[in-house]
Amino acid sequence: MGEHDWLAARFEENREHLGAVAYRILGSRAEAEDAVQETWIRLSRSDAGSIENLGGWLTTVVGRICLDMLRLRRGRPEQPVGDHSPVLADDDVQDPELEAVQADSVGLALLVVLETLTPAERLAFVLHDMFAVPFDDIAPIVGKSPAAARQLASRARRRVQGTPEPPDTDASRQKAIVAAFLAASRGGDFEALLELLDPGVVLRADEAVVALGGAAAMVSGSAAVAGNFSGRAQAAKLTLVDGLAGLVWSQHGEPRVVFAFTIVDDRITAIELLGDPDYLRTVDLTPIEA
Repeated sequence: MGEHDWLAARFEENREHLGAVAYRILGSRAEAEDAVQETWIRLSRSDAGSIENLGGWLTTVVGRICLDMLRLRRGRPEQPVGDHSPVLADDDVQDPELEAVQADSVGLALLVVLETLTPAERLAFVLHDMFAVPFDDIAPIVGKSPAAARQLASRARRRVQGTPEPPDTDASRQKAIVAAFLAASRGGDFEALLELLDPGVVLRADEAVVALGGAAAMVSGSAAVAGNFSGRAQAAKLTLVDGLAGLVWSQHGEPRVVFAFTIVDDRITAIELLGDPDYLRTVDLTPIEA
């Protein structure tokens, strides 16, 4: 068997999975088939010998292709949503059993809800919740951090489950808590920091922040985390980070470290220090007043 034939055989082993991923993301069998075919074209033009995990590589590529197709679709508002539904005329059904499986596993109601999501939300939700793709793998597809990819899937999940988005008062409360954290940190108020932090709070720093010096990769427990911030964060600014209140430390006008907060029941349960250059180029940062 030649190299091309071997590669084609390996691709065929993954075709059904890729078709399922594309169908659930796009909601259209025809578009899903186009996405799978484009994935094969990209594989055939790649250096396949350097791919360690072919299944993961193919899933990532088909995800990127589907994301581009969704974005192109949203750029054509004159095209009705119904054009992308899986409803087919009787003479279009080539495999009734396959159609039944697709209808059962996806469902028209779910597809209608998925159409209301942004392309990035839809992709993050489908890949993670339906195919168990880790957020570390989803993040580069949508051009965001794993934490931001998790947030995309969470927002999508609330929409799919019919759970209302958090009201503005919750967003305001998060802003107030982060602002209080910043004030306590700058003022060296250890007790105030303890009041704001959950006892099991975890502080994580990515490799870029660790390389800057002065940050551990992970610190857990309210006392330890409070100790890391007491009397510090003097130059950090209150900022909306992908729509949620956080902090940003900049140098020469350029953001260097983003502080992303997870808050549950008015307590900070996690803080992520993010300084990866790719993340900083894509994260949405909007300064806000304290």
